[in-house]
Amino acid sequence: MELTDAQLERYARHIVLKDIGGAGQKRLLAARVAVVGAGGIGCPALQYLAAAGVGQVTLVDDDRVARSNLQRQTLYTEEDEGRPKAEVAALRLFALNPDCRVVPRVERLGPANAEALLAGHDLVLDGTDSFAARATVNRACVRLGIPLVSAAIGSFEGHVGTFAGHRPDAPCWACLVGAAEDRPGASCADAGVLGALAGVLGALAALEALRIVTGFGPETVGRLLVFDAIGFGGRTLRLPKDPACPVCAQ
Repeated sequence: MELTDAQLERYARHIVLKDIGGAGQKRLLAARVAVVGAGGIGCPALQYLAAAGVGQVTLVDDDRVARSNLQRQTLYTEEDEGRPKAEVAALRLFALNPDCRVVPRVERLGPANAEALLAGHDLVLDGTDSFAARATVNRACVRLGIPLVSAAIGSFEGHVGTFAGHRPDAPCWACLVGAAEDRPGASCADAGVLGALAGVLGALAALEALRIVTGFGPETVGRLLVFDAIGFGGRTLRLPKDPACPVCAQ
């Protein structure tokens, strides 16, 4: 793959970075990333993946735009209310960067279709909002041998981590949370969420995805970044592989 003159100009700020360069930009243009969830985390992550020149993004989300989404989901406007998020996002991302081919899948990811939807991708970025959905994405990634970037937010806090449970030396998401699908959880509607916090965690998730594709910096698999918006700080935790994990121990 040779970069066109237009691409050399568009991605110039990447290309001059010695840890990315032209070779890294070519890897981005050839990459296939699956993003599950086009909500508060998914919107900023998608915008930065598309702007960076990721060649294909498969977007899985069966939800429709609601007015209450607009406080944090920056790909949508009031005119989009009632429309499928995946289809609206695909149009907006194409306008942002035609180099990025967005494949909208307006369907709910579940145990029956997760592997079919995620197979063939270089990595998966999970921005879903339930334990059960995250557990399903994680199991599929382990079985398919695909690295997973997972981000989540609460009212004023969030975390992002990179998992590779298919590797014998790396944890999966279940090593962190255990049987998470059995835990009740409060929704954004119940607990509230700071809109800009979704932007921070979505951008960090995109950053991790770009790291995996291009290979810049040290590997962050097995590390969890926890961010506190009230205290304006964070910490990084190292996550071991759970030898008794029901998902990846084998």
